[in-house]
Amino acid sequence: MRTFGNPVIGGFHPDPSACRVGEDYYLVCSSFEYVPGVPLFHSRDLVHWRQIGNVLDRPGLLELPDDVPASAGIYAPTLRHHDGRFYLITTKVGAGGNFLVSSDRPEGPWSDPVWIDLPGIDPDLAWDEDGSCWCAVSGVRVARIDPATGKVLEGPLPVWSGAGMQHPEAPHLYRVGDWWYLMLAEGGTAHGHSVSIARARSPRGPFEPAPRNPVLSHRSTDLPIQCTGHADLVEATDGTWWMLLLGTRPRGWFPKFHVLGRETFLTPVEWVDGWPRVGPVLERHPAPAAWHPFEPEPVRDDFDAVRLAPHWISPHRRPEHSWSLTDRPGRLTLTATGDSLDRPGHTFVGRRQQHPDCRVAARLDPGTARAGLSVRIDEAHHYDLEVARGEASVIARIGPVRQCLARRPVPPGPVTLAVEVRTEPVVPPTVTSAGQEAPGIRAGGPDTLVFSLGEGGDGDPLAELDGRYLSTEVAGGFTGRVIGMYVTEGSAAFDWFEYVPASP
Repeated sequence: MRTFGNPVIGGFHPDPSACRVGEDYYLVCSSFEYVPGVPLFHSRDLVHWRQIGNVLDRPGLLELPDDVPASAGIYAPTLRHHDGRFYLITTKVGAGGNFLVSSDRPEGPWSDPVWIDLPGIDPDLAWDEDGSCWCAVSGVRVARIDPATGKVLEGPLPVWSGAGMQHPEAPHLYRVGDWWYLMLAEGGTAHGHSVSIARARSPRGPFEPAPRNPVLSHRSTDLPIQCTGHADLVEATDGTWWMLLLGTRPRGWFPKFHVLGRETFLTPVEWVDGWPRVGPVLERHPAPAAWHPFEPEPVRDDFDAVRLAPHWISPHRRPEHSWSLTDRPGRLTLTATGDSLDRPGHTFVGRRQQHPDCRVAARLDPGTARAGLSVRIDEAHHYDLEVARGEASVIARIGPVRQCLARRPVPPGPVTLAVEVRTEPVVPPTVTSAGQEAPGIRAGGPDTLVFSLGEGGDGDPLAELDGRYLSTEVAGGFTGRVIGMYVTEGSAAFDWFEYVPASP
């Protein structure tokens, strides 16, 4: 039997929302303070996904000033297809509220924002038989809106408060047979996360809760996938149903840490007595009937294209004068817009860490600049391998503490910077009959980050750092690790960037 492995989209890709158009599936995720916003994926089988763009890919669609804090910005988009057109609705937290954009093609161009005068987050879109458009928001309230103008025509109507847990949010309305189903997340997006559902004959309610809510939760289990919730339902081309949802993969000794952020998982759904039944989300499941894998993504970007690939992201903004692929063809030239990674406004171009074990390297010609490779959660939590004035340094910023941990001279000219992320097996301590801890290995953090110079990892490491300090449990927030290139003084050129996963 063919099986697939979870997550289906690894790394910081939370709050998935998907729709099917014919034999094609499209999916979007939250992007928070990063631009371009709302990564957009395509699949033919719900398992293999390829990023084909970003919905909010120009300044008129997404502008995040520097005073928007980490983990604010773009929350929980919903993607739907209606009457030949794609619609995406989302919330810009801290900078405007709810808005929608639309396009005839998923690749865009997408329309200018239409703002919705409706409070709340996690907006949803659904259309009934007479063409009325309904928007559900956290709370949970439902309103009839005009998607062309954003005007609220009816409501918002309080329709269901959930199954009694905190933070009823992420509502999605579906018409299945003669029923309207309202599915939402409850319990918060941490270990109490869950999925609940109710149904009614009309979007206005009244909604009857499922007899066994929540229909999905991994709380208080020892399953390797945790924090499961914020789900969307999709009917496949063969009539089977599937749930796409977020989850985490915590690692390390107690308490465990997750470093990749909340990722996108897939699990099958059965309908029993008019209700969806969902089993636990496993690391491997029987695969959907369709099977259309893409060619593997290249591990190296040689920067030979005329535009950056869609997986490259930057915090808050990416001014045109801060980067170029044409100043030095075949290289990415970055120009400093801020003098520190510890504050917003700096020049950084990175990609999500998507695998627990990986190796990242970049070839840098620093010239007279201050530049390097950084692994970051936010401005207060990052590890940097930096080159400036003939010296390479490893710098750690953890909360209020910033410290240089290693220095080494480097000759003039290009240099290869590398970081290897590796997990270590956790060996719990044993206790003797006398109540004393026996000697042995007690790995604490989720992983180790090894910073070095030179290709292939053959150089002596400059520093080995505990990965727990670049985790959500330490840094807080809703994102995950992003690894990339930066400049904080002058201009520097990167000849290539390589990301090599070592595990699924």
